Amino acid sequence: MIEPIRFSNLDRKETLQQLTQNTFDLVVIGGGITGGGIALDAASRGLKVALLEKDDFASGTSSKSTKLIHGGLRYLKQFDFWLVKEVGSERAIVHKLAPHLVLPEKMLLPLIEGGSYGKWLTSIGLKVYDILAQVTGDDKRQMLDKKQAMKLEPLLPKKILNGAGYYAEYRTDDARLTIENIKTSLSYGAVALNYAKVTDFIYEDNKVAGVKFNDGLSDQAYEIKSKFVISAAGPWVDELRSANNSKKGKRLHLTKGVHLVFPFEKLPVKQSVYFDIPDGRMMFAIPRGKITYVGTTDTNYNLDKDDIRTDLADAIYLISAVNNMFPNINLEMEDIISSWAGVRPLIHEEGKSASELSRKDEIFTSDTGLISIAGGKLTGYRKMAERVVNRITKQLEEEGTAMAPCITDEIPLCGSDFKKFKHVKKYIAEIFERIKADGFTEYDAWFLVTNYGKQTEQVLDFYKSFKNKDPYLRLIRAELQFGIAFEMVSNPMDFFIRRTGRLYFDIDGIRTYLEPLLDDFKKAFGYDASEIEVFKTKMAHELEIHSNFSMERERI
Repeated sequence: MIEPIRFSNLDRKETLQQLTQNTFDLVVIGGGITGGGIALDAASRGLKVALLEKDDFASGTSSKSTKLIHGGLRYLKQFDFWLVKEVGSERAIVHKLAPHLVLPEKMLLPLIEGGSYGKWLTSIGLKVYDILAQVTGDDKRQMLDKKQAMKLEPLLPKKILNGAGYYAEYRTDDARLTIENIKTSLSYGAVALNYAKVTDFIYEDNKVAGVKFNDGLSDQAYEIKSKFVISAAGPWVDELRSANNSKKGKRLHLTKGVHLVFPFEKLPVKQSVYFDIPDGRMMFAIPRGKITYVGTTDTNYNLDKDDIRTDLADAIYLISAVNNMFPNINLEMEDIISSWAGVRPLIHEEGKSASELSRKDEIFTSDTGLISIAGGKLTGYRKMAERVVNRITKQLEEEGTAMAPCITDEIPLCGSDFKKFKHVKKYIAEIFERIKADGFTEYDAWFLVTNYGKQTEQVLDFYKSFKNKDPYLRLIRAELQFGIAFEMVSNPMDFFIRRTGRLYFDIDGIRTYLEPLLDDFKKAFGYDASEIEVFKTKMAHELEIHSNFSMERERI
């Protein structure tokens, strides 16, 4: 098995020395999925790469998606065949690269009276979808009659149901996919740092020749020299273009997407459903272990990009939509256990509404050489990275440097070495056999493997070193030790939100185990009592704004 490379903020001093005492071929700004993909692509072609993220990796849009690697069926309605073809084809590639993170997920598309999709057009549309996305075998679409659809999902509205389309998608954890891309880039020599905010650019002969950044943990200023700089800063791309005096022509248009989380027993869908809502849009309901989540909204956003909230109007809209499609459910505000909200950095198109904007990516190159990329979808991150890195390699080849082609379609991500088991499910079963004597369930084995893949072995090694009577405390402490050693975790928010998704998928686990984990943070990093108190307050704040939707809630 390939051992993970140490990637720890305990080594931050050494990482800063690497960044500031070397000249790089490329600095990537932004530690989301696009930036992570670019770092891996460029480093695997032989470029010397540095990646900087102003907060934690995946803390922006890349932990706030619907968490699907999907082909964008709805883009057929916009006749965006190129986008459907590209992201549809990418699904199978990303599944191959990270089979524990990108999991096959059948999707049910109910056909209802007066709905957006009629039976004939849906049949044709899904057929075109299969062709464009190169779908084969059992994943090819099926058209179901009313009885077959009700058997697959008994919660559907029997009175107005005419049948359903049944097709293949893939589910993922966007933040985990991001961190594994970044970790994989390390094996090709990339250097990455979170909490490192780029504040300005270095210029030589009126060309960008590096960046200035501030270390958010020490509040020290640093510089990095590089031949190229790519901004993959998502919603912050235009701010960096402004700093570079190159915000001209096209600009970003931010749209807000919100998801709500319910206990599975409150919305016990047997499988994922893509369904109509009364205003003509479509929505997902996706079961995931202990919970079911629903989304998403698509509204214009022009408020604070560092503080994006699910507000009451968002929650009411989503709950009403769910109750409309599943009439026997009757969800209420108090049923919400968590939520997340993020913004999509789309390209502005005059006269188009939020939901009409294209999801295609676009590359901007300034007169000073700053390259920026924005737009796009989670599913297409690898191709986005390939296109923008091609801009660099083309220039290098014109200058006489031979460059290797993109090979990221053949690079397994960290944790993906399942050759012995041939299938992720077999490895999950083996892990369950190893941990069930301590009282763990099949869900616990599934959680470990779908988060860490074969890196579950390192987590279990840490687990063996702890002596707590509560096995769940021992396990979560083991996950934290893994995160600190191999995933740049430096505070509880990194761990509970981005590395494990517990804020969304197991929020009670935070309430139960926050205190003992704060002790582990104190021991690992030497935090004093006041710093621990700050973390406790911040985590309480996150719990409140993500889960409290009482009518009396005030903005905090």
